[in-house]
Amino acid sequence: MTLPSRSSAHSSACSWAGVFPAATTQFDAAMQVDLPATQAVQQALAADGVHGLIVLGTVGENNSLNADEKRAVLKAAVQAVGGKVPIITGVSEFTTASAAAYARDAEQIGVDGLMVLPAMVYVPTPPELELHFRTVAQATSLPIMLYNNPPAYRVSIDVGTLQRLADVPNIVAIKESAPDPRRFTDLYNALGDRFALFAGLDDVALEGLVLGARGWVSGLTNAFPAESLRLYEALRAGDLERARRIYRWFMPLLHLDAEHDLVQSIKLAEQIMGRGSERVRPPRLPLAGERRAEVIALVERARDTCSQAG
Repeated sequence: MTLPSRSSAHSSACSWAGVFPAATTQFDAAMQVDLPATQAVQQALAADGVHGLIVLGTVGENNSLNADEKRAVLKAAVQAVGGKVPIITGVSEFTTASAAAYARDAEQIGVDGLMVLPAMVYVPTPPELELHFRTVAQATSLPIMLYNNPPAYRVSIDVGTLQRLADVPNIVAIKESAPDPRRFTDLYNALGDRFALFAGLDDVALEGLVLGARGWVSGLTNAFPAESLRLYEALRAGDLERARRIYRWFMPLLHLDAEHDLVQSIKLAEQIMGRGSERVRPPRLPLAGERRAEVIALVERARDTCSQAG
């Protein structure tokens, strides 16, 4: 399951395999970033045995933070869990220049890798997408995971673009969040094992891992880390029967990761499980009404039947 070392000196800090929760960013009652609470979330996940942390991804509300806040969160993460588990930060910016600047700063702060998204808002052509990724990669020696999420970001990283990017040594992994599991096989057939594949959508995680993904970037692991790790370990051990049992128990919750309100749902689940606060920064609002009741019922049922995830 472990990739060989690549050209980046940082590659040895991350196996690019395993369960990597997309950790939440915590806010206080005044909606300011609560660094001690954010560190507590990160430390708890590391203690639970996850294989790495994604900091300031979609679930970490990257685009709801200003530049100084993002860098403060990274510094706090390195202080809290640096050296215990690899820290991968999302790179989610409006322009290529700002993405490259963030990548340089993240390396200076001491994170172990980057998860690079397409530039926000603007929908690029394949040549523009390739230029964006190449420019960020050239700005840093950190290993990079590219993040493909067509439903959320309105662009798919096509196979041709990935084939052209195969000559960039520090692009080492792909987080695949397309809802079609056939994509994992298409990527392997086109690229072999050039990139480590990660399942990026919780309710396609088992399919992705069975089809060759080495890891899983997960949202619901924030609330149910033990169960996520059991699913991964069952598959790693070749115990498909046990993996199916866990996955079937988990699936009602995992579907939350594919909805537009995934951040609110995951943070509400964290709160119910005593692992964080449901506060989200506007324009997001906490869940309310029927949707809130629905998510609470799903989480409480999972909590009360977690023995089935054994």
